Amino acid sequence: MSSEIVFPAPHISRLRLVALPLLFVLLGMVYATWASRIPAIRDALQLDPAELSLVLLCAGIGAVGSFPLAAWLTGHFGARHSAGYAGIGLLLTMPCLALAPNMAWLMLAMTCLGLGSGCFDVAINALGATAEKVAGRSIMSLLHAWFCVGTLSGALIGSAFAGIEMSPFCHFGLLSIVFAVPLRLCYNALPNDRPEPSVGKKYFSMPHGPLIVLGVIGFCGAIVEGSVADWSGVYMKDWLHATDGVAPLAFAAFAGMMLITRLIGDRLKERFNARKVVTAGALVASVGMFIALVAPNVASSIAGFALTGVGVATVFPFVFSAAGRHGSTALAGVATLSYGGGLIGPPMIGFLAHGFGLHAALVLVGVLCLAVALAASRARWLE
Repeated sequence: MSSEIVFPAPHISRLRLVALPLLFVLLGMVYATWASRIPAIRDALQLDPAELSLVLLCAGIGAVGSFPLAAWLTGHFGARHSAGYAGIGLLLTMPCLALAPNMAWLMLAMTCLGLGSGCFDVAINALGATAEKVAGRSIMSLLHAWFCVGTLSGALIGSAFAGIEMSPFCHFGLLSIVFAVPLRLCYNALPNDRPEPSVGKKYFSMPHGPLIVLGVIGFCGAIVEGSVADWSGVYMKDWLHATDGVAPLAFAAFAGMMLITRLIGDRLKERFNARKVVTAGALVASVGMFIALVAPNVASSIAGFALTGVGVATVFPFVFSAAGRHGSTALAGVATLSYGGGLIGPPMIGFLAHGFGLHAALVLVGVLCLAVALAASRARWLE
């Protein structure tokens, strides 16, 4: 992405204001687009819960394995360039998910998706941490609210496209085409932050000391978010007999309430501090999961997943904001431990579902919400 489109200065200024939020929207759209079509792809390849778990595991392996690379890219080329390159990779990978003729090829595509999304995630959060320092106030929750705009939109669009029986390939291909231009425009509008490489600079390290607690909170939070994204639609379809068009609405409700909560998250943080907000939210999320799993009908279960979204909304913004204050290397280290939850969470739910049933497996998600509350109450760096 070396050549750049030239805009008049006023256009650059306006684009620069919306560029970073749009990148968060793009990541959310990619995330929700895949999640919304998991039931269709599972049925097309006739995967059982254990096989689907292996597919999801590959996404986690790609994501966790990407963080040392993401830290190096961000440290060597700057977060703007890293976001541009990783964004291209994401848009090229999406149609490949639907083209996979068997489980093996789907696993390969999912590994690439995890690699691209991990690099993109670290890059835009590094940009967000820098923007927060420049602003001199908390804005990370608002930026993550834009991610929820993407997940909500992606889930609703996925529900609509599934309802009219659009193939996943057409759906994924259309997303890639639509987002190619905004990605380029955002890349051009952001300031060039390419750093000068430093000899011997350490670009990645695992979190240590108080950063470990932040990583544990993110780890459990990633399991909750990933499990709801990957398994709520399957749960709605298999347990409550929802249609392909209705099943993604559970994740849409989850994402929608995360969006609303993140819009006010920074104000809550300033009034109560991050530790209290995350602790209380995690308790609310555990109640939401209980409601979702005991609900006798589709509407009540969707309401439970929505309440879970309220509870976990502030986990990632505040954990990444706290880590980002210590630099991109600390952020990447905490992200690695956090997204370890994305590595083992959804596959673990699948393996448990294979042995004990999906309903019983999702009980673990509610228990992990309580674990987040306990860890957050003791995290002094989360202030």
